[in-house]
Amino acid sequence: MKKINIGILLSLLLMAGLSSCGERKSDSKLLLNEVLIENESNFQDDYGVHSAWIEIFNKSYGSTDLAGCLLKVSSQPGDTATYFIPKGDVLTQVKPRQHALFWADGQPNRGTFHTNFTLNAATDNWIGLFDSGRKLMDQIVVPGGTLQANQSYGRVNDASDRWEVKNGSGDKYVTPSTNNKTLDSNAKTEKFALHDASGIGMAISAMSVVFCGLILLYVFFRCIGKLSVRIGQRKLDKLKAKHSERLKNAEGEFSGEVVAAISMALHEMQNDVHDVEDTVLTITRVKRSYSPWSSKIYTLRETPHKR
Repeated sequence: MKKINIGILLSLLLMAGLSSCGERKSDSKLLLNEVLIENESNFQDDYGVHSAWIEIFNKSYGSTDLAGCLLKVSSQPGDTATYFIPKGDVLTQVKPRQHALFWADGQPNRGTFHTNFTLNAATDNWIGLFDSGRKLMDQIVVPGGTLQANQSYGRVNDASDRWEVKNGSGDKYVTPSTNNKTLDSNAKTEKFALHDASGIGMAISAMSVVFCGLILLYVFFRCIGKLSVRIGQRKLDKLKAKHSERLKNAEGEFSGEVVAAISMALHEMQNDVHDVEDTVLTITRVKRSYSPWSSKIYTLRETPHKR
């Protein structure tokens, strides 16, 4: 019977583990953020060359290392190029909410951020980002023929689900190594400035918040003070009740003389009552017979006379 129960318990634990694994969704910190294939006069690399580039975005609020990750590109079915991001470069550490730019120039000997593949603007380009355990973190297919020179294919905002062609019109500008959409104005601030140009409303709002906070603090500490007083009074009542019970129980144990003596002692202690003592001091001289053997002067060494 015990073996059957143990088997049932193990099977339930296994089913629970499988169900939890099946419901877990992958949430990668690193995402493909923007891709530019045909670079004629856009951003230059560290060699001053215009090359295609791939931007990776760290959407977490902690640093993430790209070392050991894989970048895979396929322009034709069955033809996949893999670039292993080398370890040992401190620049592969992507800071929170920051970007990393890789140059698809087919020149890996130029540095860590230069891949061993290139991109083809005429065909679809599948790009995949894998971690060091070869687990897919993000992928995107850049449609062929849709991007012209110096145009990129990127997310509307950093880590957004929607992609768009950034052709430089309006707010759709190419943004290598920076946010895909940079806000140069604040609509709420502009609206507030339009309705309250002199700042009177802001001052009233700020003062109201401060006074409300002070009132809440006053009420809070007032309630805490009353509560503490009530708790202290309850403890004092309990002590008095215990003391009265002890006195009632001790009435039959002590005689009247003992109680009277204790009362008198307490009375003298509280009223500082004590006996009046004589303050006259009598000093009597003690006469002792002189003896050279008891004199300390003879124990000292005499200084010899100089001749």
